[in-house]
Amino acid sequence: MSTATSRRLLNIVSLAGLIISIWFTIYCFHLGVFKNTAALRDLVGHAEFFGPLLFIALQIVQVVIPIIPGGISLAAGVLIFGPVEGFVYNYIGIVIGSLIAFSLGRRFGKPLIHHLISQKTYARYIGWLDNQNRFTKLFAIAIFLPVAPDDVLCLLAGLTKMSFKTFTMIILLGKPATILAYSYALVYGGMFLSHII
Repeated sequence: MSTATSRRLLNIVSLAGLIISIWFTIYCFHLGVFKNTAALRDLVGHAEFFGPLLFIALQIVQVVIPIIPGGISLAAGVLIFGPVEGFVYNYIGIVIGSLIAFSLGRRFGKPLIHHLISQKTYARYIGWLDNQNRFTKLFAIAIFLPVAPDDVLCLLAGLTKMSFKTFTMIILLGKPATILAYSYALVYGGMFLSHII
């Protein structure tokens, strides 16, 4: 499969994921989820064991292949499972997904990365790899901040000489702040909007 074809297919899947996410958000809004989080928990109440496993698997996949916006899945975790369990499941899924993305980048290199990210995005960040020490510092800062394209950077980190141990430590220490920032901004932002509308 050519790079252009795989990018087109990934864009279609990502668009479908975005549409489903928007539909699900509107559906939850109509159920009153942002006013009463017990309503959403009831939706997954019958899947007490498989619900968390399914959610963690979804988070792992969305880190490696962005089928749904990461911010939406983070907020969903908090809404569905509550602030503590939601954070834990988000954290587990995103950490595992990040480690897989790094390993894939290291194992398959640029050919795989070109299939997963656009040339424009690749060109924007590939310059970071010119200096190993600078990349490690920039990577650590980017992982800590909630605005960086973490998934892309995890793949690109696989192209560097960064050790798996260093990468893992950065992810383990940097991800909690990002997860908390995204999750609570989206959840409480949704609750605020539900009170206005």
